[in-house]
Amino acid sequence: MSEQHYHASTYKAQNSIGYLIKRGQSMMMDVLEALFAERGFSFIHYVILTWVRDGIAVNPKDICIQYRHDSGALTRVIDQLEERGLLERVRCGSDRRKVELQLTEEGRMTVETLIPLVVDKLNLALADFSREEAAEFKRLLIKLNTRLAMTLDPKAPDEAKAPNFDPKAPDEAKAPNFDPKAPAEAKAPAQVDAHRRPAVGTDA
Repeated sequence: MSEQHYHASTYKAQNSIGYLIKRGQSMMMDVLEALFAERGFSFIHYVILTWVRDGIAVNPKDICIQYRHDSGALTRVIDQLEERGLLERVRCGSDRRKVELQLTEEGRMTVETLIPLVVDKLNLALADFSREEAAEFKRLLIKLNTRLAMTLDPKAPDEAKAPNFDPKAPDEAKAPNFDPKAPAEAKAPAQVDAHRRPAVGTDA
């Protein structure tokens, strides 16, 4: 039997890994939304542009599935990016029925101007972590994602379960220390609503 890290008799929602991950993601989105809004973008605009850029998902269906986003709303966002000349729809060479997304040259340049802003905020959010702690934190998140992917689909290919991770790669971020013995209110201040937005996997 695997290690039991939670027990029903002592369970508190604020100590759940799901709550903590969701809360951190929501607060990170709050920080980034303000930055993007100043430049005429939203967080979902950034997600689509970077996912297409990095090959995380290159067609609307995959983006909807991975981002847990409504297909109709996503179509409107893609339309906006296409109208602004940042993105284009192209027919897949191997199957003309399928549509894939590609960045235009202007779209690629736009992403390159947004990424430094995101990296700066990630580094700020993780400023209390050492290089080794940041690498271990990312490794553990990938391990968690891999485990959850296997739970959802045991037949999924390994590359879909475990993104490439190089612990020696340069840090792009660093994160506040978490003390599991600290009072719950110290871990999760009540003033920030962590349930406003849908969960994302490698949004920022």
